[in-house]
Amino acid sequence: MSAPAVLVHRDRDLLAEAAAARLVTRIADAQAARGSASVVLTGGGVGTAVLAALAATGARDAIDWGRLDVWWGDERFRPAGDAERNETGARAALLDHVPVDPARVHPMPASDGPDGDDVDAAAARYAAELRAACSGDGPGDGPVPPFDVLMLGVGPDAHVASLFPGMPGPRDERPVVAVRDSPKPPPTRISLTFPSLRAAREVWVLASGESKAEAVRLGLAPAADPARVPVAGARGRERTLFLLDRAAAAELPPAGEHP
Repeated sequence: MSAPAVLVHRDRDLLAEAAAARLVTRIADAQAARGSASVVLTGGGVGTAVLAALAATGARDAIDWGRLDVWWGDERFRPAGDAERNETGARAALLDHVPVDPARVHPMPASDGPDGDDVDAAAARYAAELRAACSGDGPGDGPVPPFDVLMLGVGPDAHVASLFPGMPGPRDERPVVAVRDSPKPPPTRISLTFPSLRAAREVWVLASGESKAEAVRLGLAPAADPARVPVAGARGRERTLFLLDRAAAAELPPAGEHP
């Protein structure tokens, strides 16, 4: 796993704009090198702000949207179109405004999908879809494709995706798991696990606001236990970035700020 680098921006708006610009470059470079690219989206305030900033910039035209696979790191197990679903927010902020290939957009199953309210079957379905997308160029013989960029938010409790401290998810070796009794509502979710997150070439942790400062500090501590501090386990194979605003970086040692 790669060692994390930290980039601090003045406020959330600048953080979102900078992350969107970085995402355009990373996707375009991956498409130039390999013909296609894949990203894993996150929800939450700053994750959705990045998608909205991407939709608003003319630089988005540098992306060949028809050659981009879109996945999610976690999802609230609610009906399709529900306002609480990360997919719903991502479509409103970005995906409904760009010419993505619908066949290459891979939302996690909804609670009114083919598996009904069986969240374990829904998680297994997503794992099967990930495995089917593998082209043989992934790390080792892993069951997920080698995502180019995987974005994650972080909670004040240091959770990432729907991997919460002290719950079974951070220790689970399956690629996708059902989450029940989440400490953050809604209680039932689907999440990628650490083996899947760490298959990404680059992992970007996005954090904004003073409520995230302690989680960011703990996540960058070398000896942190990912079972207790899940963000400490969020690392990419080639690169790991903590993209922060000043408030989220408030408990870190002083460092250079990026415009």
